[in-house]
Amino acid sequence: MLNFKPIALVGGIVVCAVGFLLFIPMITEIIYKSESWQSYTVPILLYLIVGGSLVITNRNVELKISTKEAFIITVLSWLLLAILCAVPFIYTQSDLSVVDALFESMSGITTTGATILNNLDELPKGILIWRALLQWLGGIGIVVIALVILPFLRIGGMQLFHLEGDDPYDKFLPKISSVVTKIVIVYISLTTLLFILYYLNQMTLFDALAHSLTTISTGGFSTHNDSFAYFQSNSILNIAIIFMILGSFPFLVLAQTTFTNISIVLKDNQIRLFLIILIFAISIIFYLARTYVDGSTLQKLTTISFNTISIISGTGYVSSNFEQWGNYASVLFLILMFIGGCAGSTTGGLKIFRFQILFKYIHLHLKKMLQPHMVLSAQFNGKKVPESTYESVMTFFFIYIITFASSALLLSFSGLDFLTCISAAASAISNVGPGLGEIIGPEGNYSSLDNYPKLILTLTMFLGRLEMLTILVLLLPSFWKS
Repeated sequence: MLNFKPIALVGGIVVCAVGFLLFIPMITEIIYKSESWQSYTVPILLYLIVGGSLVITNRNVELKISTKEAFIITVLSWLLLAILCAVPFIYTQSDLSVVDALFESMSGITTTGATILNNLDELPKGILIWRALLQWLGGIGIVVIALVILPFLRIGGMQLFHLEGDDPYDKFLPKISSVVTKIVIVYISLTTLLFILYYLNQMTLFDALAHSLTTISTGGFSTHNDSFAYFQSNSILNIAIIFMILGSFPFLVLAQTTFTNISIVLKDNQIRLFLIILIFAISIIFYLARTYVDGSTLQKLTTISFNTISIISGTGYVSSNFEQWGNYASVLFLILMFIGGCAGSTTGGLKIFRFQILFKYIHLHLKKMLQPHMVLSAQFNGKKVPESTYESVMTFFFIYIITFASSALLLSFSGLDFLTCISAAASAISNVGPGLGEIIGPEGNYSSLDNYPKLILTLTMFLGRLEMLTILVLLLPSFWKS
């Protein structure tokens, strides 16, 4: 029998957390002398009262949870966050519908970066920093919060961590609290360093803060309609390139790395393959598209590298209209959307680790065709890959493709053209942001879409972030049986 009291307690904590976080955009509005700060008072009071009530009424419950309850908590937390975080958009932007607000909130919390907001340059500072904060939390911050709070409540924090997505790395520290501390330090340190570098390279204080939050989380929300093209600075692009790559690395690996043992990163099989794919993709696009890009050779390389890394990492920043680079660039970018970054990072997509496991499985299968009686096994970073991992990866690939195809098909019913349907579905499930075509391409956004495709994409972003299986398991009748 499911115990809903721990679920209610975690839900109350989530509601309270959002209520306290709303003080940040409210204070931002006060600093910039905007009357919009008053719009945050009602949501803050409501969330603190409701959340506080749930916490108080369930504070003494037995907090041991089953695997089933862990699944529910994981899914419910993300869904609840998206709904709660949508309210400020409605309160501060009178022209936004409930669907638009939910789309923007889900895009933020899943670090997708797709937006329906126009005139970003004229929006209140509070709502801009709120969007950035959502992506920062949605990157690794939400995972960290789960790992920090739940262990203190005697709930299996690491269990929830693995529900967020397959992480091939073992705990390198004996206690979950130590793991969490390491990850928190790395995440905040990288964010702080990035903020300083942005500011020193002529970003305003506000822009530096907002973009440091959305870069390290590979989110992609910008404070300007032109995204990074607004800054017209190669140095800023180069800084973003470095940190988008770091955001694509497994954070457990980064947490093990210090200035004295940085070689750990380069020894990781997943990271090495990611960098090889990245260099290969940049080289191809540079060779084919260099005539379409303005500037010197170095400027061309920077522009092409920035946009390529932005796509494969799922960040979604743009500094140039890459649709003008030729059809081959668009096709390659579509492929890169599916690939994504490393498992255990803030990126979306299929993840490098799964491709490695898939290719190892195919290789072993071919060998067994030649030598049926030979006992063969594959390794990842020096460790044997269990059969269950193969099964999990194969299942995920199948579900991923089915979900993508279903999303694209449902979008086509709204009358959208083929390219828009395909790229929107790919962008949503991979949590990238911009798509292809005139409507949702690098110079467009999702504001012109009807409510129906927005709802489809909102669901697709949700499924992509929690990697489908975590959500789909809740649909099994056997899940709810005692």
